Amino acid sequence: MSLNDTPSGERVHIAFFGLRNAGKSSLVNAVTGQNLAIVSDVKGTTTDPVSKAMELLPLGPVVIIDTPGLDDEGELGEMRVKRAMNVLAKCDVAVLVHDATSEMTPAEREILALFESRSLPYIVAHNKADLLTSRNEGTFYVSAVTGENVSPLKERIASLAKKDAPEKRLVADLLTPGDIVILVIPVDKAAPKGRLILPQQQTIRDILDAKCSCLVCQDTELAAMLQALSVKPAIVITDSQVFAKVDAVTPKDIPLTSFSILFARYKGDLKALADGAMKLAALHDGDKVLISEGCTHHRQCGDIGTEKMPAWIRKFCGHNPEFSFTSGGEFPDSETLKEYSLVVHCGGCMLNEQEMKSRLERAHMAGVPIVNYGVAIAQMHGILRRSIEPFRMRGEI
Repeated sequence: MSLNDTPSGERVHIAFFGLRNAGKSSLVNAVTGQNLAIVSDVKGTTTDPVSKAMELLPLGPVVIIDTPGLDDEGELGEMRVKRAMNVLAKCDVAVLVHDATSEMTPAEREILALFESRSLPYIVAHNKADLLTSRNEGTFYVSAVTGENVSPLKERIASLAKKDAPEKRLVADLLTPGDIVILVIPVDKAAPKGRLILPQQQTIRDILDAKCSCLVCQDTELAAMLQALSVKPAIVITDSQVFAKVDAVTPKDIPLTSFSILFARYKGDLKALADGAMKLAALHDGDKVLISEGCTHHRQCGDIGTEKMPAWIRKFCGHNPEFSFTSGGEFPDSETLKEYSLVVHCGGCMLNEQEMKSRLERAHMAGVPIVNYGVAIAQMHGILRRSIEPFRMRGEI
């Protein structure tokens, strides 16, 4: 991945919902100008959410999501509807595609109520306008067949997606132009060959955008780099896996944090995650712990989620909890989460802010503490206070 690509987690997610044969897929294709979704007169052609990262004018980088019909039937149909509803967790803007030749159904009214309850920006696109003989005033009609109002639909989506909140930064708001930042990136067998992982790329770009300089080294070279510098770095940012080593080498008057903690602050709720870290010491034999990652990757020997994290937790709490694992789009609902004593989540670099906050909210509703990798590792190595001090000083915690 190049530094010029916009990561999926940073794109506006636009999801199209509706009944089977309402014309969702046809309208998605019309809006994107691509044959993104398979179109057929057969009900239920879209069986799983289909996502596509692309540029959508006048908005910019987006992820378009076509979902299965809300009225799908049978055992498989129920699973498809559930998957469609799960898309709400990552959705920034929703489009309900309604067949303008029919009346609004209870299923459509139900999802509109969900949009409202989640304060999710949405628009109702009354499709198949080309088949109507009369129209209701004030209704937004479109036609995927003729292209009627497709451009105005894109403009409405863009207006809904624009947020008034100030731009969030990973680390740039901690820096002053001209500052030097040291990034500690260990290269082991789990590191992708020939490239940096997404959190490292995004952090480097944010530092450069702040008119600052960054120096990159492995943990084994950190001491020599600090000694060679004539100017004290503004902050040291490390991979969480070598937190203890970096803490031991970095002078106490130099702020220290991790990539994972930066992402906890950027996309989630750092205070809630820091509070969740307190549960680690209170775990006992048989307590259920969920370890969840937002991406899917090939598991290797020494994998942080399935091997290192469970081992660190067992050693820290002195007991033997039971561990479960999820990855990618899998994450339990709040009812299922109630069986767990703790959720340990990755940094969430592959998830958008909406989905990360949805996962935090589900844990909160279940009454289950949640912590992320970086915060958990800092706590287990006795350096949590130091690693979140830059944000405490700003009144964020």
